[in-house]
Amino acid sequence: MGRYFGTDGVRGLANVDVTAELALDLSVAAAHVLADAGAFSGHRPRAVVGRDPRASGEFLSAAVVAGLASAGVDVVDVGVLPTPGIAHLVAATGADLGVVLSASHNPVPDNGIKFFARGGHKLPDEVEDAIEGRLRETWARPTGAGVGRVTADAGAGGRYVEHLLSTLPHRLEGLKVVVDCAHGAAWSVGPEALRRAGAEVVVIGASPDGLNTNDGVGSTHLEPLQAAVLAEGADAGIAFDGDADRCLAVDAAGAVVDGDQIMGALALALADRGQLHGDTLVATVMSNLGLLLAMRSRGVQVLQTGVGDRYVLEAMREGGYSLGGEQSGHVVMLDHQTTGDGVLTALHLLARVAELGRPLADVVGVVQRLPQVLVNVKGVDRSRASSDAGVAEAVAAAEAELGTTGRVLLRPSGTEPLVRVMVEAGEVAQAEAVAARLAGVVSARLAL
Repeated sequence: MGRYFGTDGVRGLANVDVTAELALDLSVAAAHVLADAGAFSGHRPRAVVGRDPRASGEFLSAAVVAGLASAGVDVVDVGVLPTPGIAHLVAATGADLGVVLSASHNPVPDNGIKFFARGGHKLPDEVEDAIEGRLRETWARPTGAGVGRVTADAGAGGRYVEHLLSTLPHRLEGLKVVVDCAHGAAWSVGPEALRRAGAEVVVIGASPDGLNTNDGVGSTHLEPLQAAVLAEGADAGIAFDGDADRCLAVDAAGAVVDGDQIMGALALALADRGQLHGDTLVATVMSNLGLLLAMRSRGVQVLQTGVGDRYVLEAMREGGYSLGGEQSGHVVMLDHQTTGDGVLTALHLLARVAELGRPLADVVGVVQRLPQVLVNVKGVDRSRASSDAGVAEAVAAAEAELGTTGRVLLRPSGTEPLVRVMVEAGEVAQAEAVAARLAGVVSARLAL
């Protein structure tokens, strides 16, 4: 697999790339790295381990638990819970480490291993590098009372729901909501949280069998949710992905509500309560220009980062900001959670609807999305995308044509000979024409 850790833990085809042996070895190495860094000094180390419902998660979580316990770490196994739920439990219980077995929105054959440090934060790159560097090293194994003990915690999900409800600024009575749990990790806690918040809840995609996670349902397949919202006459629909770290929505007419619109609505809700730290929203460069224009008109700054939730989180923590996220629906509310949390996002979005007494479409209508066209230009030297004079000249001409109501972004792939050309404009035809023209220049100038 090359370097095991990517931008969001270790991920790949389960039992081929992500094997039981790798899960055990990574867990042992993580225990050793954190111990040598002083994370366990003065006390017996403890870890929280959980997973999404994929069948492969059963043997992979068993391997992680075995690896940690063999290295002298006591393990609390919380079973199937959303990734953000496990992050919260790590922080709330004072655990030294958290491990999640999930491939998020990926199809069922994939799986992944994600580590959280004390406090429920993702491991820094240098710690991940240190873990990889110590894989399969020779080590002195503890014996007798030195080995870790393993306990199951059946009440962990309930405590996570209590935490979610404690953050709610307004209850949800009067709202009828369809929730699609993607046959994933939120199949139980998602509907429970919404019901206890006061909503009338209709549930779909909540029968995980280990093989159906994300299969035609959830945030990557919104059609069943759209149909259910219309059939039920619901006020809104909510869709999670496999590990419920993201959330998308559907309004009463079946129109999709994306992460940019959700962030816009939440930013204004926080600003109204004086809780939007620095009057700033953190978003990636891929967020729609419509979000930036809407926030600017209402006195909210938008700080843009590279693509990836870890870059959003880094900027939020460095600046002390309270809200950030991605167009995909991965939204971080740092006053309440250390990572993206789909159930938390859903609760706060619906609370805004209930608070204002207006339809979801009106609440998220603060963000008018501009047409956005993305073209992948293959077979090019991505390393020259930012330095080629001809490309720069074409981009400048396009930006001049689009003016203040359009935008151009060139993003070289990190892994392939490919450059992504993204264009936003007031009209679809203009965005398509400009994107096609720029793609032609990139292809001609950077051809391998």
